[in-house]
Amino acid sequence: MQSEEFTTIETARLRLRRFANADIPTFTAYRNDPLVARFQSWDGISEAEAIAFVREQEATPMGAPGQGLQIAIERKESGRMIGDCAFKVMEDDARQAEIGFTLARSAWGNGFAAEAVSALLTYAFPAFDLHRVVAIVDTRNAASVALLERLGMRREGHFLQNVWFKGAWGDEYLYAILRDEWPAAPAANAHR
Repeated sequence: MQSEEFTTIETARLRLRRFANADIPTFTAYRNDPLVARFQSWDGISEAEAIAFVREQEATPMGAPGQGLQIAIERKESGRMIGDCAFKVMEDDARQAEIGFTLARSAWGNGFAAEAVSALLTYAFPAFDLHRVVAIVDTRNAASVALLERLGMRREGHFLQNVWFKGAWGDEYLYAILRDEWPAAPAANAHR
């Protein structure tokens, strides 16, 4: 599958787009929030690291196998960035991809993550001719587990102490959904 130039995906309330320099303060702030970072692989980010990250993302093609792209999530009404989605086509099988998501704490509880992930799946399945999309989540992250299940993703695995995570062994769930299942998923069209 060829990579594609990513521009934007729009929903009723959100715009998924490439990162921009103006996002650096917001991105740095939520990446350094301990509650946001609690279930993430990172603990924080410096301003210099955030600048380098944005520059790297500007040049990263969407859908290039093995190369992940972080996609900014912006509120359309305010133009303010509220988080990001991760998207990576698998290096060893370009018919499969992995997604992830992070929202600033101020955006929690408003359905923005579900709206953004739903839009990303709706875009990515046909754009990259994907067969299957997975998400990996810390078993303690009840909000993300509930979101993935609301989107119709199926828990396919429970990995016990499979990752050294912030000083201790951690457990993760593997969720997945097939392209043929996506249009019929309960939340697939909830925010259109």
